[in-house]
Amino acid sequence: MIPVIIAVIVIGALLNDAFLTQANIINVLQQSSELAILVVAEVLLLLCGKFDLSLESIVGFAPMVAAWLVVVPAAGGQGMVLNPYLGLLVLFGVGAAVGLANGLLVVKLGLNAFIATLAVLILLRGATLGVANGQTMSSLPAPMTYLGSTSMLGLPLAVWIAAAVFVGAGLFLRHHRLGRGVYAIGGNAAAARATGLRVDRLLIGVYISAGLLAALAGLLFMGRLASVTANQGQNMIFTVFAAAVIGGISLNGGRGSMVGAFTGVLLLALISNVLTLSAVSTFWIQAAQGAIILLALVLQRLTTGERDDS
Repeated sequence: MIPVIIAVIVIGALLNDAFLTQANIINVLQQSSELAILVVAEVLLLLCGKFDLSLESIVGFAPMVAAWLVVVPAAGGQGMVLNPYLGLLVLFGVGAAVGLANGLLVVKLGLNAFIATLAVLILLRGATLGVANGQTMSSLPAPMTYLGSTSMLGLPLAVWIAAAVFVGAGLFLRHHRLGRGVYAIGGNAAAARATGLRVDRLLIGVYISAGLLAALAGLLFMGRLASVTANQGQNMIFTVFAAAVIGGISLNGGRGSMVGAFTGVLLLALISNVLTLSAVSTFWIQAAQGAIILLALVLQRLTTGERDDS
């Protein structure tokens, strides 16, 4: 994957002089921060052999509920004007609650992950529109925009947060007993259960963690834009899966790494930026991402022999 990334960088530099400027590089990193955190959330689930389509809706719903309770009625708020720090607790509480609900639906009730999380996605999208009344929530207090709008050591704080999430998740998977359990469940859940691993509890914990990470991505999004829109996070899940597949994450579970996922995020961000600077239509950028996913799946099938029989 590294040679491909280098090739994209060279092509981008040749096509547009602005590609390698400091401002553009920082812009690419900042705009990829929320996506990167959401990719970590989805990859943790994919490694377990599960997934969650509703993560993108948490990116919009969790900050929307928090903002609705915090901002004044004139800015679209409910009127409670909650303390902003309590609003942050609400934001993460919503993310954790949705993750818990998804975990119970898929793990305990045994519902199909695709249908269950798709239903939750649709439910939350409708709820977000209802809470916002179709409007943008603005006039947010500083504590709710700080993480997404502040810089540190020349880079947006969101970039450092995304990097810390990637490193933390990678260390967890590599060195922690439960992290190794994630791979074990994805490889063979029955065998993992036979070793004494509490499979259901760990799976639900991963779903909750994914919900919390999605809420964090929503918080950074809210800070960067200084507002919450009714369609925040919409269609992100397609790019999330694209980054995961490109990064070598198996959709069948048990194989892949955070390093690979990071290269997937970086490659997609660079390709999107090159196409944007080249004035390519957004529609064609989406088409290119779809083609990349198909190519990555074909290469994964040819190199590993892994077949998806679902």
